[in-house]
Amino acid sequence: MKLDTILAERKNKKIYKDGNLVAKVFDESFPKSDILNEALNQARVEETGLNIPKVEEVTKIDGKWAIISTYIEGKTLAALIAENPDKIDEYLELFVDIQIKILNQKAPLLNKLKDKMNRKINETDLDATTRYELHTRLNSMPKHTKVCHGDFNPSNVIITPDGTPYVLDWSHATQGNGSADAARTYLLFRLNKQEDVAEKYMKLFCEKTDTARQYVNEWLPIVAASQSVKGKPEEREFLLSWVNVCDYQ
Repeated sequence: MKLDTILAERKNKKIYKDGNLVAKVFDESFPKSDILNEALNQARVEETGLNIPKVEEVTKIDGKWAIISTYIEGKTLAALIAENPDKIDEYLELFVDIQIKILNQKAPLLNKLKDKMNRKINETDLDATTRYELHTRLNSMPKHTKVCHGDFNPSNVIITPDGTPYVLDWSHATQGNGSADAARTYLLFRLNKQEDVAEKYMKLFCEKTDTARQYVNEWLPIVAASQSVKGKPEEREFLLSWVNVCDYQ
């Protein structure tokens, strides 16, 4: 592959385009197991029939691990919202409909959301009492097996020229409770200082799925704690402010 055209550059990885293929190239420091797990997640979700880029190859390029996928032409939903702020309600409707379609799928070989979150809570610097409360709450939540994206936000949705939506970046995919996935998306909007959009999103998600807002709220401290482990310092501070379990009793 020719690594001439950079599509995106993120911490520990770069994404290149070559013809109808995309290469996500990881730094040498990136754990091989995480890279292989991401490719496996993508392949397992691919089998559900959802519109996602297909994994074509896992290889090494110049000594660095890379996942090669099909290139999806189009604009991200985030770009469309920025270009057409007056259409935010229409785009949010589409965004939530896509998320619900994902949550309606089953992929029984994906990692379990509860297992991942219990692990992440253990990795936090929170005191033992708070960790215990979070573990207790997590383990008391209903056990579901819905496909959860884990990082569902408008920058991970591509709308093709013919209007077909595709969902990118399945590195955090698990099977579990859809309200946890909604709590994660809500926090992502809040992290991006889009409070109004976060509230509109939450209202829409709860209406379309007939879910009580209080139920999604119960997931917020759990999700915030589990996401705080790898966050940037400023993100970590924000996420930990949501971890006060008592506020959600």
